[in-house]
Parts: sequence; C-alpha cells; structure tokens
Amino acid sequence: MAAGVFLLSFAGCRYAMGAVKADQAREAWDEASAREAVALGRSFAAHRERAPIANGAPVAHLVIPRIGLDEIVLEGVDGDDLNGGPGHVPGTAFPGERGNAVVSAHRDRHFARFGELGAGDTIVTESGARRDTWVVVSVRVVDKRAPAIFRAADATLTLTTCWPIRYVGSAPERLIVTARPIRASSRHRAH
Repeated sequence: MAAGVFLLSFAGCRYAMGAVKADQAREAWDEASAREAVALGRSFAAHRERAPIANGAPVAHLVIPRIGLDEIVLEGVDGDDLNGGPGHVPGTAFPGERGNAVVSAHRDRHFARFGELGAGDTIVTESGARRDTWVVVSVRVVDKRAPAIFRAADATLTLTTCWPIRYVGSAPERLIVTARPIRASSRHRAH
C-alpha cells in the first residue's frame, strides 16, 4: 500500500507541476503579447532579428475548437516542457511562417482528445503579431520509428502525439495531424 500511495502521490505531483507551469506560461504569454503590441506601435520595421528562445518560454497560442483545446505552446519538447503544455520543436518554423511548424504534446494531457480530429477541422494559432486560421488536411498514424516530419516550402502546421491515445506504456505509433493556412491577420495594428 505504501508503494501505491507513493506512486499516486508522484503522479499527482507531476500533474500539479504541469498545471502550475501551464498557468505560468499563460501569464508570460499575456505579458509578451502586451510587450509585442507596444513594440509594434514603436516600429514599422518589416523584418527584425529573432533572439534565441529559451526552452520552456511561451512561443504560441494554440486553439482547436473541435476538441476544446486552448493551450500555450512552449519552446522545446523535453519532459518538463511537455508537462507544462504542447511543445514547439526547436529548429522548425513558427506557426504562420514559411516552412513546417511542428508542435508535439503528450497524449494523456494536452492532446488527450486529439484522436477526434479530422480533415476539415480548424485550428487557430497566434505567434508574434500573427493570428492564423488553419484547416486540417490530413490525419495519419505512423510507426514511431517511421520518418513523419518533413520540411515544407509553404506555411504548414504539423501537430504530433503518441498513438493510440489510451495505450498504457510506450506507444508504438504516432498520430500526425497536418494543416494548411486559410486565413492570416495581424493581431495588433500600429497606429
């Protein structure tokens, strides 16, 4: 019984730490959004250098209405980052930029209802000053060792999680959802 209590306590603590990290990420996102609005108001520069982003920093807001998902995406995909929210795979594009933006999350936490997605469902992302609406163009399951993430010339959003969702242990497959942009707009307008 002591071992069972210990394991339940450990799991509960991990979930609680993840919830705290998710709350901190949402607060940091809101603060960063306010700073972004001020910066955009002061500068009309078309392009600016992006500073390196630390693992665990909030980089995007991800909303999937069909499954009731509303999460802040953190930079990185290590255990602590994925415990706090979906993780942006470093080195891939950010949502709305040219290239493939890849976001991954745990199947038992943030992407628990991911299996309900289908072609035609919409996804909304905010990253920097961009707000993009995407449409899911493919949902596929691949072996966990199969190459599944590829470079793209156009803006592409790829969301991944382990599969099957309710599998106990290390899942043998990955669920890959690919989306294309259908609408983009500036989140803030300079005056």
